[in-house]
Amino acid sequence: MKIKAIIKSALYPIYERRLLRRLDLANTPNHIGVILDGNRRWSKENPSPTGDTSARRGHIAGAEKIIELLDWCEETDIKVVTLWLLSSDNFKRPSDEVQSLLGIINDAVERLRSTGRWKIRPVGSFDLLPESLQKTLKEIEASTANIEGITVNVAIGYGGRLEIIDAVRRYIAESASFGKSAAEISEALSAEKVDQYLYTAGQPDPELVIRTSGEQRLGGFLLWQSHQSEFYFCEAYWPDFRKVDFLRALRSYSLRERRLGK
Repeated sequence: MKIKAIIKSALYPIYERRLLRRLDLANTPNHIGVILDGNRRWSKENPSPTGDTSARRGHIAGAEKIIELLDWCEETDIKVVTLWLLSSDNFKRPSDEVQSLLGIINDAVERLRSTGRWKIRPVGSFDLLPESLQKTLKEIEASTANIEGITVNVAIGYGGRLEIIDAVRRYIAESASFGKSAAEISEALSAEKVDQYLYTAGQPDPELVIRTSGEQRLGGFLLWQSHQSEFYFCEAYWPDFRKVDFLRALRSYSLRERRLGK
């Protein structure tokens, strides 16, 4: 088994270069969404030398993978990346795990800012987050707003149905503030209007959504925006996600015929 692992580790860089060389960068997505799934299962199935299989260890390993992913995105000319770091449903987990995860996310987003390479845009329901984290995220968004580079949406406290509800509420509230009647508000409501009030307003919809860990469902991720997205489900847990897996996802995308209802 060790010999096979050594052979694989030697061959993967060659395979990566081959995949990248054959990839048509003119046909890669502008925006990808990534569901970073499998951190806890990875930790349980891959104990540390001291026997640690905690969820915290898995979440830390997952956070450390993010910058690698963004490096690969830069190399393949992707312009926008949406990372689902914490769902609104995750707040149903034990409070000690949620608090630990929020701390890890805070550190991960700070680390992204420290690179000075990417425009960080938090998306989600801030009301679910501690005030200290809300403040940090707003500061990071403001301090990276003028950076020329990939726009990185960090989805924290995010739920797709919640986003749509929030968008419609904001549309109604703003319309009512201009004195419009219920009938006028209803008459003017359209898909284009809702687009303007989403967390990702002003950005292109994702052409590709990747989910790790073998689960084949969206779980509420970018429900509105992904109506014409391609999906790629990878068996690897997020901490084990490799550049080869990423390039395979892009290759799969490039080979699909996107008719977009035409």
